[in-house]
Amino acid sequence: MRRLFWRIFAIVWLTMATSLALLFVISFIFGVLPIPQELSDQKTNLAIDTAAALLATNGVGVTQQYLTAVSTTPSPVHLKLTVIGHPLACKAETTDQFERRIVNTGRCYQLTAAATEIDFLARNLPKLVPWTSAMLAAAVTAFWLAQYLTRPVDQLRRGLRALAQGQFDIRIGGDNNRKRDEVEALAHDFDVTAARLQEFQDIQQRLFHDVSHELRSPLSRLQAAIGLMKQNPGRLQAMADRLEREIARMDDLVGEVLTLARLTAGDNHPLERQTVDLVDLLQEIVDDCAFEGASRNVRVVYEGAKSFVTSVNGELIYRAIENVVRNAVKYSPSNTRVAVFAERAGQTFVITVLDQGPGIAKDSLAAIFQPFRRGNDIAEGTSGFGLGLAITKHAFASHSGHVEVELPANGGLLMRMTLPA
Repeated sequence: MRRLFWRIFAIVWLTMATSLALLFVISFIFGVLPIPQELSDQKTNLAIDTAAALLATNGVGVTQQYLTAVSTTPSPVHLKLTVIGHPLACKAETTDQFERRIVNTGRCYQLTAAATEIDFLARNLPKLVPWTSAMLAAAVTAFWLAQYLTRPVDQLRRGLRALAQGQFDIRIGGDNNRKRDEVEALAHDFDVTAARLQEFQDIQQRLFHDVSHELRSPLSRLQAAIGLMKQNPGRLQAMADRLEREIARMDDLVGEVLTLARLTAGDNHPLERQTVDLVDLLQEIVDDCAFEGASRNVRVVYEGAKSFVTSVNGELIYRAIENVVRNAVKYSPSNTRVAVFAERAGQTFVITVLDQGPGIAKDSLAAIFQPFRRGNDIAEGTSGFGLGLAITKHAFASHSGHVEVELPANGGLLMRMTLPA
């Protein structure tokens, strides 16, 4: 990560430094900024030209006073006045820029100025200071920008490393002191992904625990039955029946776990579909559940569409709907009614199951679709494994449908299953 940091820093700083250097070269070539030596020479030329004008018009006395005055200023200019002689001597050309020849009162006078040389540091420092300051400012800006860009990348890298090590509780969104930008959105998506992975891990661990618990109970009963058979061979037939029931229960559990695993595997294998009439399936399920509920006087009635032919996996949809209707009958009190409605609504076919049971807590609505979750208030003393609604949810999802649960105002529980028409 440090290599990326210095790479970004170098790119940004070199870009800004090159721009400043180019501006410096342009200003030097075109003379945008005067250098100190030029300013000193201009001051000397102004002083000697002024002295020459005074000598030509006001004479030697006034000129001498001026020479004395300019030599005692904070920025002195030292001029020298000498007599050359005949006026013809002033006709000769001079090549020195700091020399002037003037005729006054029949004589030729020469004004000269000592050239002031500025040392290298004094000559270059004034023009280097702004450019050096700009370079330092560019370096600070590049450092801040590189840190601003690489810090979230480093946090994301550390977060991904933690995920790879199984630390799904890692979160990085709170470490980014940013407003709404793409990097903050990326950190938010990472946190959502980590939360989902943590949820999947919890579900997997709970699934292993619940499967182990559900298998341990029939295995314990099997061991107890075998022990009783050894102690009392006369009860062989009764114990054999008990062994058969426990083995069937284990077989049902394994079958439901395998069905749920197949539905949640996430593979792309297409479902085996058949053309069936869903209303016929519904009528068959209603008849079977009505027979089971008759002992407690729980009536199961069907209302709605007379026919709906579609292409689905008949066995899977049958089990999914049967799970819902059987649950409604199982948890309904005696002398109540379970209503099953079916209708085509636009481009969907909707199946609704309404019972008059105790319902469940509102905060447990989403949990009933998780494996081995049956609701704390109704699960005690009931048979089943808590896999039925999980299978129902995934079965409808595999057909591009969905399942919803509601708590009606007058009590009970309403399950709505929707398939695309």
